[in-house]
Amino acid sequence: MAQVLEFKLPDLGEGLTEAEIVRWLVAVGDVVAVDQPVVEVETAKAMVEVPCPYGGVVTARYGEEGTELPVGAPLLTVAVGGTGEPGPAPAVEEGAGAAAGPTGTAASAVSAVSSEYSGNVLVGYGTAGPAARRRRVRQTAPAATSAPVAAPAPAPTHQGPVPVISPLVRKLARDGGLDLRQVRGSGPEGLILRADVELALATARDRQSAVPETAPAPASAGERVPLRGVRGAVADKLSRSRTEIPDATCWVDADATELMAARAAMNAAGGPKISLLALLARICVHALARFPELNSTVDTAAREIVRLPDVHLGFAAQTPRGLVVPVVKDAGRRTAESLTEEFGRLTEAARQSALTPADLTGGTFTLNNYGVFGVDGSTPIINHPEAAMLGVGRIIPKPWVHRGELAVRQVVQLSLTFDHRVCDGGTAGGFLRYVADCVEQPAVLLRTV
Repeated sequence: MAQVLEFKLPDLGEGLTEAEIVRWLVAVGDVVAVDQPVVEVETAKAMVEVPCPYGGVVTARYGEEGTELPVGAPLLTVAVGGTGEPGPAPAVEEGAGAAAGPTGTAASAVSAVSSEYSGNVLVGYGTAGPAARRRRVRQTAPAATSAPVAAPAPAPTHQGPVPVISPLVRKLARDGGLDLRQVRGSGPEGLILRADVELALATARDRQSAVPETAPAPASAGERVPLRGVRGAVADKLSRSRTEIPDATCWVDADATELMAARAAMNAAGGPKISLLALLARICVHALARFPELNSTVDTAAREIVRLPDVHLGFAAQTPRGLVVPVVKDAGRRTAESLTEEFGRLTEAARQSALTPADLTGGTFTLNNYGVFGVDGSTPIINHPEAAMLGVGRIIPKPWVHRGELAVRQVVQLSLTFDHRVCDGGTAGGFLRYVADCVEQPAVLLRTV
């Protein structure tokens, strides 16, 4: 007889205590392989596919999409180790507190796939081992001694797993309210591509626009948006930062003409292109070497300032899921080329909601390029538990006195928001002035290398 095992939401690492169910990747009655992803959840750190350590038939799921579960709560139950003989078990509705045993046909499928336990439990963002494709168990006749397994209504297009790989495609469909089971893929073996989703969404909009207008609905009392997932984590961190950290901000305008010219010359020389953000990161790293007080954190319980030996540089990135701060590890040991490559990798992962918890934690200092929003200045909130953040506004032509004469130069506003507990204004001003000097005269940086 098959044994029904319960799989609970595992420890996702990084101190995370709950996760929201975004999308179920299996249904009741599906056969799953060991370490196959069964559900996509959103934590305060990242979007994560959770693999199941058991192989067998899914007999129950716990929680609808949009439900938030604590770590340790049941996710699903799996019947494993079947012999092919039907065994009595109570019926179950999806999300109920008990699990139904598989019928003879399902039990045979369990035995055919796997009856082992991988031992891999998700910590952080995944387990080792490939994820197999799931299969629908179809019963030709109900077993007399076994209760049926509850399963959702069959989809008109895809009866098995939805053939889509890209998380970006899944998110595009989810945001548009599109059921991917209704989409026919144009890729290899029916793979659903982004163009397929965009076409389906456009078709749905055309159909909707063709419907005659009806009387307008009465005005609602306002939309309520739950503070959970990334948005909830950002709210909690910003609130804690403003509550705990006595922050102050200083700023200065700088002539970035020479920095822009230096970057253009570097990129004209051939080889990998260097981003402006990478050059600013190099300046930050050298400034922190001169003013290590700003690469620190405050241990409030011990009433101590902890100066950190390495620079792990965070940078603010706006994504469809909200504001996130990916972290470039060991930024002080990287070249401009390496920094450019890592900024590019993390930015692309952020756009596709593919950042891992490790990508979003461990920062010691944040670089915030809010100039991309077309603004000159800002007084940002420090990314707790860090001690400072450098802000960079847009670089635009402005009148500037250069070598005693009025000229049009590329000017940027730089700001430093800092924890006044770790240093005084003299240190903060010295850091910001050094950064401005490097922006205005990149050769200053060469003298410190």
